[in-house]
Amino acid sequence: MLKIFMDWYRRRFSDPNAASLMIVIVSLFIIIYFFNKILLPVFIAIVLSYLLDTPVKYLSNKGIPRTLSVIMVLLIFISIVLLSVVILLPLIWQQGVSLVRNIPAMLTFLNEFLTTLPQKYPELIDVGLFDSVIQSIKDRVAQTGNSLLQFSIVSLFSLLSVIVNAVLVPIMMFFLLKDKEKIWNYCSKALPRNRRVLNKVATEMDQQIGNYIVGNVLHIIILFIVMYIPFWFLGLDYALLLAFIVGLSVIIPYVGIIISTIPVILVALFQWGLSAEFGFLVAAYIVVQMLDGNVTVPLLYSEKLNLHPIVIILAVLIFGGLWGFWGVFFAIPLATLVKAIINSWPKTPPTKLTKQSS
Repeated sequence: MLKIFMDWYRRRFSDPNAASLMIVIVSLFIIIYFFNKILLPVFIAIVLSYLLDTPVKYLSNKGIPRTLSVIMVLLIFISIVLLSVVILLPLIWQQGVSLVRNIPAMLTFLNEFLTTLPQKYPELIDVGLFDSVIQSIKDRVAQTGNSLLQFSIVSLFSLLSVIVNAVLVPIMMFFLLKDKEKIWNYCSKALPRNRRVLNKVATEMDQQIGNYIVGNVLHIIILFIVMYIPFWFLGLDYALLLAFIVGLSVIIPYVGIIISTIPVILVALFQWGLSAEFGFLVAAYIVVQMLDGNVTVPLLYSEKLNLHPIVIILAVLIFGGLWGFWGVFFAIPLATLVKAIINSWPKTPPTKLTKQSS
């Protein structure tokens, strides 16, 4: 047994490049796992820098100096963020608080709707069970609503830290965009010398993470706008909030679409019942989701990841459990990173090992 383990160890770790790669991976994992809250502004700045790197490169290729390109792109980005914070976020927050307050009434309506079902299917449905389940959900929602209101009051006291991060993040973004090559060269000095495999994996992941972040953000914005149009046209309550939830659902592969569909259907059912408007909304929702899956996703994610759905779901569960929101957001790139490491990992032929041992 020990001989088998030692043969496997020599085959996988005898190459100095493999040892260097493992040291860097373990070091990054320890730093991110234990210091993720402290380094959160740094992570946000890195993600946004990846997002803005494409327009900066575009302006630089047009002959504009890189520093001036970074300043122009940052000013446009900050202007868009400020407009969103001033106009969109307050409306979404108000609709969210209003929706939480109205959920007990919506559940009461749903309870009344469900109580009519036992008359049609008395042998399948227990009215008492429905009443207890609905009442339990209403109590939990009421507690959530109170907690949400308390959170909105308590969050005012953390405004100082938000302001500090709002100043630090753009500054870090400026230097990350302006001195990207210098920063990478400086960090390379601290890396092991035998880093051929590490450089290969880093180059591949740098491109894939950049494409993934840009594609994911564009996907959220496009789905949010396209979904808001039929919601607004049909007069659905909380249209802005629900479209925002549907847009964010792309962060969680496969599961997100199911989660975001539930509030849309419940709000529409509460507002219109089983009517023609409800049917139009469901039809529009299905059409938009089909167009999104067959048109938007292939255009934005042109590079095939070749990851099985089970692998993606496991990545969401594992990395989401480790790092929360950011683990879920980067679940697919992290799964791709693991795959790239496995494929690039140097292997020593068993015959060579046998000759060396003899």
